[in-house]
Amino acid sequence: MLGGIGLKILSTLLFTLMNALGRAESATFPTGEIVFFRSWPALLVLIFWLHWRGEFPAGIATNRPFGHLLRGLIGSGGMFFGFAALAFLPLADVVAIGFATPLIGVALAAWILKERVRAYRWSAVGVGFVGVMVMLYEHLGGGAVEGPSRALGSTLALIGAVCAAGAMTQTRRLTKSEQTGAIVFYFSLLTTVLGALSWFLPLIFPVLSRGQVWVWPPMADVARLSAMGVLGGTAQIAMTESYRRADASVVAAFDYTAMIWAVITGYLVFGDLPSRFIVIGAGIVIVSGVFVIWREHRLGLLRSVPETT
Repeated sequence: MLGGIGLKILSTLLFTLMNALGRAESATFPTGEIVFFRSWPALLVLIFWLHWRGEFPAGIATNRPFGHLLRGLIGSGGMFFGFAALAFLPLADVVAIGFATPLIGVALAAWILKERVRAYRWSAVGVGFVGVMVMLYEHLGGGAVEGPSRALGSTLALIGAVCAAGAMTQTRRLTKSEQTGAIVFYFSLLTTVLGALSWFLPLIFPVLSRGQVWVWPPMADVARLSAMGVLGGTAQIAMTESYRRADASVVAAFDYTAMIWAVITGYLVFGDLPSRFIVIGAGIVIVSGVFVIWREHRLGLLRSVPETT
């Protein structure tokens, strides 16, 4: 049990460091290029891990390619919007807004998967969204921190959370017949392809793609960009192993340690500290999210397959 918790906490730290690198590089490189470098090294790490476990290529066999395609497209949206938000908001703010994902997932599960959601969970979702509104308050012009870039960043982060919730819902569908390795592999493969294809966007839509022209990175930046993929791929493996070694209801609650790492990393690297609105709103969302996790465990809805990030 403790080993599973430790691996989960390690995975949140590695994902936070990955996002910190993404934020640092967002000032120089377009979002699509960052997604590409986040994805292809992670794909290699995943293949190595599956081969080491003796699960490659059998572990990526699938009978539902279109299900993986749908999950990958939705999840890729979450990755693109998440990295785009990091260009406008502090790291802790993006992480905190991302905590809305499991709450949105409850609503999507009721709508798409036809899961029965009782009053307890709906109440938690409602309270959680109050927390989201508290976090968004200052970014949308209600506090001391205002400006179009902050409003855009919070909007991108929220859209990313919606996409992540959609990917989570599709993952629940896939876990009925697909292996974890296959789900993660095809997601990483698709994000690699979509990231590479973003190179063509400025050629096709020059007006809409302003500021998204790929930049040939120096070797130092290649190392930092590739490190994102290694961190992300290693974090994915640590998260997967955490779910193997401990109950999903216990492990999932430690997702929220990401806020601790985000605050520490954001302060040490960027000199950022979260505002009181972010702290209060994130606290409300975390309490609501933990309650949702507890209820899903009680109802037997919590899966043992982790999400990709």
